[in-house]
Amino acid sequence: CGYGRGQDRIGNTRESHSATRARTPPPGAMAMIDLFGDTLQSKTGETSTADALLGKTVGIYFSAHWCPPCRGFTPKLSESYTKMTAAGKQFEIVFVSSDKDEAAFAEYFGDMPWLALPYAKRDLKAKLSKKFKVNGIPSLVIIDSDGKTITADGRDAIASDPAGESFPWAPPTLEEALGDEVLQADGEAREVKEIREEADVLALYFSAHWCPPCKAFTPKLSKTYEKVLAAGKKVAVIFVSSDRDAGSFKEYFGSMPPSWCSVPPSDKRKGQLSKLFDVSGIPQLVVLDAKSGEIINSNARGAVSADAGGVNFPWRPPAVADMSEPDGINESVSVALMMEGCTKEAQDALVEAVTPLAEESKADELLFFVARSNEGAAPQVRKLTSLGEATAEPQLLLLDIPDNGGFYTHKGDVTAASVRDFVSGYKAGSLERQQLS
Repeated sequence: CGYGRGQDRIGNTRESHSATRARTPPPGAMAMIDLFGDTLQSKTGETSTADALLGKTVGIYFSAHWCPPCRGFTPKLSESYTKMTAAGKQFEIVFVSSDKDEAAFAEYFGDMPWLALPYAKRDLKAKLSKKFKVNGIPSLVIIDSDGKTITADGRDAIASDPAGESFPWAPPTLEEALGDEVLQADGEAREVKEIREEADVLALYFSAHWCPPCKAFTPKLSKTYEKVLAAGKKVAVIFVSSDRDAGSFKEYFGSMPPSWCSVPPSDKRKGQLSKLFDVSGIPQLVVLDAKSGEIINSNARGAVSADAGGVNFPWRPPAVADMSEPDGINESVSVALMMEGCTKEAQDALVEAVTPLAEESKADELLFFVARSNEGAAPQVRKLTSLGEATAEPQLLLLDIPDNGGFYTHKGDVTAASVRDFVSGYKAGSLERQQLS
């Protein structure tokens, strides 16, 4: 059957070629074609991606029949989808299958009322999973008609709003999430607008009294904050509490500098801010430009811990990050300089030499890390890649964890030039892919 369908498409190529050339995709459709290809699969066969998705908000549904949570979520999603489309909402869903074969895909897709990426397009499936950093299923990513992400947590959106009253579930802006006023230490309210006007840097401190790492970090952050103020820097801190009751919150907030403000734990803004800044664990310190709201550092905890005097304030992330705080390593392609056994002079020299390449690579969302010690992720990276013990010479890896746990190993001396060649080889597809153990 598959061969017959292929013959039919080949046989019709000449007939349809002029029509294809004459009918260019409508403006706005190219973003969807770039993501899904020219055609999608419907219940009746192939359908034009441009026609099916033009002007619509799209949910990309990563799922599989073998996955119990997926089978539990799919009926709920189907019910919500049916209600929303019946109400006239411009919403479509594209199922991207992680099923183990086409038969399982066909059976599972048979229960769904929406479209699907054809199962044969495994390359596009892999690219979509990588682009949207899908590490588990079910996952529902909501994108707008231009292909830009609205929310990566569509599953939670459907669970909390099954009727789609808040469709398309755009996250709040910083202004909306912060609100008009926050709480001062004396119990009085203070306007957020006033705080932002007076400060150059605004830090949001997600923390809680019950959390041991938080209780250990808070005194360090408080002392560093005081030193930064003493140096004449204009910084404000808002404590976003995850405390479990008012008494714990009051006690914990009372241990912080009196000039800090807070968002109490019972306030709905805590959840909005956590979602806005992708807070999945505490303590987390989000550092912002107070005027523009631009993120300076999405988690400056490690930077503050290593800079008690506040010399590096406002702690912009270095182009080559330390693997002791490996933020993003599981979600992005990452170059890893493994240098635990090297001298500090050698570590600093190579990091300095590689920094221009790391800066250039930000546009490609390629991250760079250096392992200077056994703290953080370095031991796990060595174990998963079978790299062996640290040596007196630097070692070089490229981790592509979003590609189902892929990685690449450099053989030979590690210099700025060899790192650049290694990255170029990865982009060209000329490196030998290995699998994390």
